[in-house]
Amino acid sequence: MAKVPTIRDVAELADVSKATVSRYLNGSLALPPETAKRVDDAVVALNYRQNSLARRLSLGSSETIGLAMPEVANPFFAELADAVEEAASESGYGLALCITRNKLEREALYLRWLDTRHLDGLIFATNRPDDGSLRSLMGERANIVLVDEDVPGADVPKVFVDNVEGGYLATRHLLDAGHRRIAHVTGPETLFTVRERLEGYRRALAEAQVPFDSGLVHFGSYDRSFGRAVGAELIAGAHPPTALFATSDYIAVGVLDALRERSLDVPGYMSIVGFDDMEFASLLMPPITTVRQSAAELGRTGVALLVAMLTGQAASPPTVRRLPVELIERASVGPPRAGS
Repeated sequence: MAKVPTIRDVAELADVSKATVSRYLNGSLALPPETAKRVDDAVVALNYRQNSLARRLSLGSSETIGLAMPEVANPFFAELADAVEEAASESGYGLALCITRNKLEREALYLRWLDTRHLDGLIFATNRPDDGSLRSLMGERANIVLVDEDVPGADVPKVFVDNVEGGYLATRHLLDAGHRRIAHVTGPETLFTVRERLEGYRRALAEAQVPFDSGLVHFGSYDRSFGRAVGAELIAGAHPPTALFATSDYIAVGVLDALRERSLDVPGYMSIVGFDDMEFASLLMPPITTVRQSAAELGRTGVALLVAMLTGQAASPPTVRRLPVELIERASVGPPRAGS
């Protein structure tokens, strides 16, 4: 087997020290043109390849940031990852995709990568309630940016959308269509986004002088199966609502499933508004009215805040950015059904 050339071989061929070669290749030393040419020629002649990890560790930087998120199959997180990769590349950083599957042990693993210099910083997205364990694991680390969902008590920059406004716009749209019995189907009760979207729902009801009915609020999870189960439960009730605000497009799809299985029409039997505006929302039958939040803009803003920290330009104390939302009107909202 042919011997792999080393930095010592380059130094000997160029007639300089190993330290000179190392510093020159790391970009921390400017050499006279003649000397630089000897080193460059030696590198080419020997087909020398630097140990990239060793070089980065010697500089105290991995030149890589991480994106920790629950999954990649979900279109929201796929859009987030695409935007983070593009923004990181534009800033001169590589991206490590860290899939946590919402498991604390995996979240802890990627946080430790910050300590071992595998990563310079971490864009962090979680969608499970924290009992304080994740906040404790984050500790006093400063090179983390939270996006989309909060970790209460974490003293790091955060990027969220205006969830309260989103909940308000969705509910206001249903009220304007004439609905007064509006179900609210959402995620885990203790989640930050859940509480804020519920606040917007309640604000719209209060503004329209419609009494809040806690029996119309269903907490669970941001997934299709939960939407289907709640949809079936609502339809079977004595007084089914005429409209429903789902705080995830996945929940909305599940409710649609339940209605289709019983040959009930949307919006004829029940109007639906979702949240996220995932790509599939416009492809459903009927296309779903939903609140658009930009996963791409969450990602780009998160990277900008993280790079500012890594380059010593971050604001102090850590900032919280709120991104706007937009109601996208489609065909899933109509007037209340006759006789309701």
